[in-house]
Amino acid sequence: MQVKLLPSLEAATVLAATLRACNRAADAASVVAYETGTTSRNELQKLVYARLKAEFGLAAQPAVRTVKKVVDACTTLRANIRAGNLGPEGSKRRRRAESKPIAFRPDAAQPYDDRILSWQHDAQTVSIWTVAGRIKGIRYTGHSGRLAMLARYRRGESDLVHRDGMWFLIATCEVPEAPLNTDPVDWIGVDRGIANLATTSDGDNYQGRRLGRYRRRHARKRAELQAKQTRSAARRAKRRGKREARHARTSTTGSVRRSWPSHNAPDAGLPSKN
Repeated sequence: MQVKLLPSLEAATVLAATLRACNRAADAASVVAYETGTTSRNELQKLVYARLKAEFGLAAQPAVRTVKKVVDACTTLRANIRAGNLGPEGSKRRRRAESKPIAFRPDAAQPYDDRILSWQHDAQTVSIWTVAGRIKGIRYTGHSGRLAMLARYRRGESDLVHRDGMWFLIATCEVPEAPLNTDPVDWIGVDRGIANLATTSDGDNYQGRRLGRYRRRHARKRAELQAKQTRSAARRAKRRGKREARHARTSTTGSVRRSWPSHNAPDAGLPSKN
């Protein structure tokens, strides 16, 4: 469950410094894991724990979370290699991935647990550890239904995320499985495709011509920007790609809400019929 943080300018500066410190520490731990071949979290923690606290200013629990982040990243890399997602043995992409330690972006997400992050659901604030000490009373916001689910079902870790100049917390929620509906009412089957984005069991066909034209236009614009090969053009192309994704998501969900009765609307958004 994702909520948006609303930190003050001073708090945002400290949060940014915290992410940079945690990810520098993660880079250092990743180098040790690579050079020693360590895959166990406990073994890697023994090797780097004191250094992460002394050199990077991490408290005890953030150091533990950072070690776990490194071990999880290494586990994911090994799984991708075994699955062939990085190409066959000897391929350029696989050699590049295996030839160096995993590196973390300066603003990569950082996991928090309940010892270093607490939620005040009634006040809609959080108290969070930073390299400058614990900051209390940082407000967060979100959809009322999601906030209610967060307050009721949140369990375990939460990730601090910095994206597009905004701050988010992504929390894990353990929602009990709903009982199986053995006698459905007003149900509908949906077959999803490419040329026809969706065809329903009652014969409605949702084509994607308008969305396809929109995507082709944005693809041409991105190609023009990428051909310039400048950093500014690359940033603009990235923003355009995100804008396209948001448009595709919101336009399809908005169309189905307008064209379907509310009690029949499916969970997945469908484009309007052309």
